[in-house]
This record gives sequence, C-alpha cells and structure tokens, in this order.
Amino acid sequence: MNRPQTVVILAMSIDGKIADIKRSPARFPSVADRKHLEKQLAAVDAALFGAGTLRAYGTTLPITSPHLLQWRQEQNKPPQPIHIVCSASGQLDPNLRFFRQKVPRWLLTTKTASQLWQADPNYFERVLILENWLTVLEQFSQSGIEKLAILGGGELIASLVAEDLIDEFWLTLCPVILGGVDAPSPVEGIGFIASDAPFWELCSVERIENELFLNYRRVKASAYDTATNLS
Repeated sequence: MNRPQTVVILAMSIDGKIADIKRSPARFPSVADRKHLEKQLAAVDAALFGAGTLRAYGTTLPITSPHLLQWRQEQNKPPQPIHIVCSASGQLDPNLRFFRQKVPRWLLTTKTASQLWQADPNYFERVLILENWLTVLEQFSQSGIEKLAILGGGELIASLVAEDLIDEFWLTLCPVILGGVDAPSPVEGIGFIASDAPFWELCSVERIENELFLNYRRVKASAYDTATNLS
C-alpha cells in the first residue's frame, strides 16, 4: 500500500492521560514540549486531528520558529503543513480562531456532513470523504503527503492503531497525575487482548528537566511474541 509515514505526537501525564476528566485543553506540558511539537510538525507534510481536539483548543499550532521556517523552505516545503480535521458530524464552529490562522486546512468527514462545508472554500481548501483509512491514506499520498502527524484524540488514534497504520509514537511524559476513569488516554477504542497487542520498540529517550521525550517505533510482532522470545 502506498501511504504516508505516520507518527503520533502527544503529551501525557505520568498515569497516561492526555486530558483531565472534563477533557479540558492539556495545559500541563512545558515550553520545551511546545518546542518539541513544533519541531516535529516542521518535519511533516500534514497534521491530522479529531474534532474534539479542535473544539478543546480552538486553534492549531502553526510553525513560527524562523529556523524551522527556513529549514522547510530549504526542503522545498510550504511554510506550514496541511492541518486536517477529522469530524464525522462536520459540526464545527466557524468562529473558531482556527479558521483565521494562516495554515492550509482540509476536512475529513462523511459524505452527508461534507455538504455543510463544500459551498465555502474559505474554511477548507479540500473536503475529503472518509470511507476507510486505507483509501484516505492513499489519497493523502497521491496529494504529496509523505509524512503525516496525528495529534489526537484517543479515539482517532485507536482507529488507526487497530488497522496497524501507525508507524511511530512521540510521547512526552509530563510530571503530573490526572487520574479518573473518564479521562482520555492516547489510545482509546475497544482495546486489545494482551496477546494480540501491537509491540513498539523504544528508540530514544531524552530528559529535559522533569519531562521525558520518548520515541517508539512499530515492531511487526505482538507483545506476547516478543516476551516469549526474550524468555
């Protein structure tokens, strides 16, 4: 299959939560994590995130660092990656600051909901229909997207992990505990049985003050198979 390289970029609490029980915007990551996120976004062609993530923040993160903007120019990339909102309902507030930010915007939605936005290209440059992830990722690739960041939320990431379509994770472990059964985690959905769980190799660890920056890459073996080989 011809598809982009996919990388999830998230900050989470020590207990594995990406937001509190009210699903408030995650304000616990540090300035270092914001710089890390901007650096990772500078390396991709597009960033995909769910409607819940957009509603929580109201904005996206544009690249503002002169160094990173210069690097993208040298790589013959546009100043900003494409920011793609995934929303089954298409119910998005047109007054969100996101729609005034100077970034390319696409919408990924259902055929019915697409009719809400097709008439006004000032909000989204392209509206794509989500039938299945394989088809969508092939469309992304055909549009020149070679590397795709996924920024949340947990249900969106779970749907891609379930189809084994995530290649890499960048996780920032932040020094806070949020707790709560209803607080969202990086990967939600219905979950995996332990013996069938996908396995990830830890490729790098960096500590900046009280945060850990962890990079994992997909290994084509289950956690059970790997544990068995090590025993």
